[in-house]
Amino acid sequence: MIIDYEEVNDLNRYKIMSDTVVPRPIAWIVTEDEGVINAAPFSYFIPISSNPATLIVAIGEKEEGVPKDTLANILKHKKATICFVNKDNVDKVKLCANTLDKEQSEVNEYEIEVEKPLEDFPPMISSTQTALFCDLYDVVKLPGKTTPLILEIKKQYIEDDRINEKLHIKVENVGRSGIFFKAMVDL
Repeated sequence: MIIDYEEVNDLNRYKIMSDTVVPRPIAWIVTEDEGVINAAPFSYFIPISSNPATLIVAIGEKEEGVPKDTLANILKHKKATICFVNKDNVDKVKLCANTLDKEQSEVNEYEIEVEKPLEDFPPMISSTQTALFCDLYDVVKLPGKTTPLILEIKKQYIEDDRINEKLHIKVENVGRSGIFFKAMVDL
């Protein structure tokens, strides 16, 4: 079967693409604005370069013409902390998929513990095994309702026992694998 993307609507194109490029890690992108910590779940991101250390994340709109809080916060403050989800916090990330008002914090609403190991970046989810502290590198201009952002990884947190002397990392990130992720999360 050949699928012509010009003949597929936005929602179905997203479903086809997101179920094809797998597995992808599930993570919170944590941002902050005027004291409100936003912790939004994402799986639509991928590394694009190791020099500079960058990744790209595509962020859509809350509603017609209104950017999601994560996008607005990154564009305003140029900072984000990406905290990878593991089996111990997957229930919390599912709650964060609910839409809240900009003045409401998922961290407060769902009692998610955070810590701030670096003053220059938004806090990280305490139960994460690894987190990336990122600066906004560039905005990719594309037509449509999604804004791709290139984020530069400036620092990374990793639990001490999850990295060895050869810098091999062993984390237990939860990934999205199309239908498999839904089945796993429902267990």
